[in-house]
Amino acid sequence: MTSPSMTEPAAPIRAVPAYIPPEDRPRSWPIVAAAGTTVLLWASAFVGIRFAGHDYSPGAMALGRMVAASAALSVFVAFTAGRRARAPRVAPRPGVLPSGGTLGLVVVWGVAWFGGYNVALNAAERLVDAGTAALLVAVAPILVAVAAVLVLGERLTGRLGVGVTVAFVGVALIAASGFTGHVDKVGVALAVLSALLYAFAVLLQKRLLARMAAPTMTWLGALAGTVALLPFAPALLTELAAAPLPATVGVLFLGVFPTAIGFLTWGYVLSRWTAGRTTAATYLVPPVTVLLSWTMLGEVPAPLALLGGALCLTGVVFATRR
Repeated sequence: MTSPSMTEPAAPIRAVPAYIPPEDRPRSWPIVAAAGTTVLLWASAFVGIRFAGHDYSPGAMALGRMVAASAALSVFVAFTAGRRARAPRVAPRPGVLPSGGTLGLVVVWGVAWFGGYNVALNAAERLVDAGTAALLVAVAPILVAVAAVLVLGERLTGRLGVGVTVAFVGVALIAASGFTGHVDKVGVALAVLSALLYAFAVLLQKRLLARMAAPTMTWLGALAGTVALLPFAPALLTELAAAPLPATVGVLFLGVFPTAIGFLTWGYVLSRWTAGRTTAATYLVPPVTVLLSWTMLGEVPAPLALLGGALCLTGVVFATRR
């Protein structure tokens, strides 16, 4: 009997995928959980700012928030550094701190987001309600897309053009009616400024996360933002002595939860998901903010502003969807 190998070509050898035990496979649920945590904490920040803003001025509140955040993040970084030091070394570990231009960019990022964004948003929420501020800040992803066209030379697509138009019609409706029936043009302008700073910070953060770990970047950025806010220290000390305890607890909450924990989970998600997918998760922040503001602060949204908010979110989703 003739051997098959002598009468026909041998079948190609196919690589058999190696079996990966279930415990070693990448899991998506921690990323989803981190994204959900970020959404809930960031939505609560809009309500917390509105609550504490009756007793703390914008700069003082921002500084108090960042002092609490920097302290919490320093404890976290020290704890994780201690765990790394006790772990067996299988390869040289990179240095914890960046250097040169990377460190300078982290400082710029921290000052823009933890400093400028916080002060602008705090000032906006003295004039507009939490829902208005959240919906206006939600246009930041469109600003990121527009910046990519203007600065990075990306092609302006029809989808982006339509999305920008729809979103800014929504902004105009909110600005014309106010979310709770009261409108303040300066407050709207400050919220839009917050969105601009948000967009700039997200663009810069995404680039820097390729060079360093998210917790380290968050910690250094928080320290830079805190230092930038130190001119508000006299106001903070004065207001701290006069403010009721609930307002002070609100400022501490803003620092520990939406800032320290929220930005750690945000950095974790941003370093593992695409920018588009991460941005899509933040679309849930305004609806959650509106719900929290409605139930906790009694800020009932006006129908026309609700329509404007829906247009904002529709435009953002349409423009940034791939």
